[in-house]
Amino acid sequence: MVPEAEPRPPHKPTADRVPENVAGMLCYLFGWISGLFFLLVDRRPFVRYHAAQSVVVFASLTLVLMVLGRFFLATFAPALDAPLSVLRRIVELVWIVAALVLMLKANSRERFRVPLAAAFADRAAGAKE
Repeated sequence: MVPEAEPRPPHKPTADRVPENVAGMLCYLFGWISGLFFLLVDRRPFVRYHAAQSVVVFASLTLVLMVLGRFFLATFAPALDAPLSVLRRIVELVWIVAALVLMLKANSRERFRVPLAAAFADRAAGAKE
């Protein structure tokens, strides 16, 4: 006769199994998309802060990149294509540097505050600090 197994406890969401600093770092990995995922899934205040900040920072940068995109430039400002393409490359570099810096800060358990985005992140995360 086979002994009966004990019933398993309910499955916890996978976001809670990831350490807080790693989850905070992952909020910045795919820009606003990963930030939105963690904002919806994870309830820990540290992770929610970084997720909300990721959404604000990278959604803003995405909007700037869309405005500086080739379709927009060719339609509304064809004469400014070359100088604005350079500006687009600069914004892309800002995206990469911001992602790396914010990932490193989150991994070191620091609540690094991006000047304009931190206030929105505090409200979205429900932080009282």
